[in-house]
Amino acid sequence: MEPKIRHHFTVGRGHYQAGDWSAARPHLAEVCESHDGFADVHNMLGVCLQQTGRAEEAAAHFRRAVELNPAYTEAALNLSVCYSELGRYDEARSIYSEAASRQPKQPKQKGELDAFVRGKLANLHFELGQAYASAGLLEPAVKQMRAALELSPTFADVRTKLAVYLRDLGRFDKALEELRTVLGTRPNYVPAYVHLGVTLWRQGRREEAKIPWQRAQSLEPDNRIVQAYLRMADTNAAP
Repeated sequence: MEPKIRHHFTVGRGHYQAGDWSAARPHLAEVCESHDGFADVHNMLGVCLQQTGRAEEAAAHFRRAVELNPAYTEAALNLSVCYSELGRYDEARSIYSEAASRQPKQPKQKGELDAFVRGKLANLHFELGQAYASAGLLEPAVKQMRAALELSPTFADVRTKLAVYLRDLGRFDKALEELRTVLGTRPNYVPAYVHLGVTLWRQGRREEAKIPWQRAQSLEPDNRIVQAYLRMADTNAAP
């Protein structure tokens, strides 16, 4: 998921849940414009439009939500209410039964999901993994990170966090493998260099650890964490 769209979704949903329809509307509209295949966002945007007196526009988004998910009862009901407000009473009476009578789509496979949906689900796994790790439950945290990467394998921050948890479990070789995978596709990703150095240091490979830290310093000369690690390496202290 693109960071900009993720931001719009998060902020828009927050305003929506707080009942601030006017504030939520532009953020949700940005998401719909970039990713038309997300029924829940169309429904939320429809509610915002309906609540701010724009029933005709709201109906279009409710219709799209039902097209994407014929079993979406809430969106069908919202569309029925919207049609009633517009004086389209026959359509209002028929829309719910019509939506309910449609055959549901066959369940999608992960590979068929829209990229935005995959990214959203991956971030939910990522957040849950961090929650497990915060509670000291590293094995479930690793499982959540792997689930996130199955959906979005290019998320460098997720793979780097997976490597950190593997390192904390003592699986140094697996951690190094994940970090090198990150750097294979993101050769300028400083956090991966930092954790690569820490992992090598934890293995007792002190001189080797300096190499990724020096690379990180060349990319971000003002990075204080990297500076501190290199100073500690020179004094043989532990990071």
